[in-house]
Amino acid sequence: MRIIRLLIPILLVVVVIVQVAVGLNWFGLGAPDPRLATKPLGEAQIDIGGPFTLTAADGRTVTDRTFLGKWVLIYFGYTNCPDTCPTALNDIGNALDMLGAESGKVAPLFITIDPTRDTPAVMAAYTAKFDKRIIGLTGTTAQIEQVKQAFHVYASPAPHDEHGKMVMDHSSVIVIMNPQGTFVDALNGNANPEIIAARLRTLVQ
Repeated sequence: MRIIRLLIPILLVVVVIVQVAVGLNWFGLGAPDPRLATKPLGEAQIDIGGPFTLTAADGRTVTDRTFLGKWVLIYFGYTNCPDTCPTALNDIGNALDMLGAESGKVAPLFITIDPTRDTPAVMAAYTAKFDKRIIGLTGTTAQIEQVKQAFHVYASPAPHDEHGKMVMDHSSVIVIMNPQGTFVDALNGNANPEIIAARLRTLVQ
């Protein structure tokens, strides 16, 4: 009995650690940086984000300052993604619909992690399938590497799929920046439209 009493506190600590790890999605290849876990407003800001220069789907050059004044929703992915990217973009589009007029305060960005294949024209055609409000951004390999590092995004080539196409293993996170360009929150990439819309609604009002 004495041994059991001594083991109980240890087991409770282990359970808590496992629950926290699962909540922050630390397990699994391609899991987002733990610093991207949701952080309530009012707490110390996390060093996520920074200056970037990229090319929009319409060919114009944009920077991080282009979107100042709006709440920025950022998802990193690529157009040949078989599942997570199309699902996330579709959910983001539906979330914007749920926001109604408030969606005008949000700039949804889809930044490629595969700049060699994702040219501006490819990005334009791809984002149009989901929602015309989603802004596709690409750039040179160096530019994409810079923005990936700034936002702590994981991305790496994976084995080719059954059709011989190169696929990318990557973190799936929806990053939210405030109108001043400061990191505010991050949602799991598989968050449903209701969760995305609810979080944005608390911010944009």
